[in-house]
Amino acid sequence: MITQPQAMATPTPDPDEERRRIQTARLLAYRDDGPLAHVLAGRLGPGLPPMPATLAALLGVIAVTAIGLPDRGLLLLLPVAIAVLLILPTGPRNHLGRFDWLTPPLLRATEFLTMIAIGLAAGAPKWLLFVLVYVVGYHTYDTVYRTRQSVWPPAWVFQAGLGWELRLLIIGVGAALGIVTPVLAVLTAYLFVLFAVESVTSWVRLDKASAQAGADAEQDLEASPEDALEQATGEAEKG
Repeated sequence: MITQPQAMATPTPDPDEERRRIQTARLLAYRDDGPLAHVLAGRLGPGLPPMPATLAALLGVIAVTAIGLPDRGLLLLLPVAIAVLLILPTGPRNHLGRFDWLTPPLLRATEFLTMIAIGLAAGAPKWLLFVLVYVVGYHTYDTVYRTRQSVWPPAWVFQAGLGWELRLLIIGVGAALGIVTPVLAVLTAYLFVLFAVESVTSWVRLDKASAQAGADAEQDLEASPEDALEQATGEAEKG
């Protein structure tokens, strides 16, 4: 007896597993890890618990800042070393712990505090530090807003944006060498152009796609049944 082949049933995704996957993807995007974090992610084993390690990094940077930093020298890299050594190993974790949602804001606070502490200690202009914090903050806001609209930024933006870890390392090395102001100026200009241009072009493309979809839907609603039948008949005759 010949039987018809039956199509394989598509397994229904587990709603809880899908929710966890999306939650993890969002929190990892909010971290804004860069190339160094991605290269080391597969070599750090299971990693450290994200929230406790990131909180410890923030408290460590606060303590070092309160004690005081020199205006130049390798000691200016101390807050960067604390942040990198404690937060980088948290990257491999899935961020599904009860308080792991606190990791991105704690990480951003650590990054901003480290930038400001090193910049002020090395004599960088305050307005330049403000602009840099604003640019990175805008990128974070843009990422959060996009993911909540189910529009994910492309992966290359996080790589090109250097990530929190390379940004801190660049600023720390510049401060230690006594050239923090030109380093901050170049870094800020680069990030501003990158994040602003990519964000604007992405939202413009999205708006155009939404407008086109809305126009098509409106045209379908406005067409009378007779017009639709006549159009379909004409297309069939042409075919």
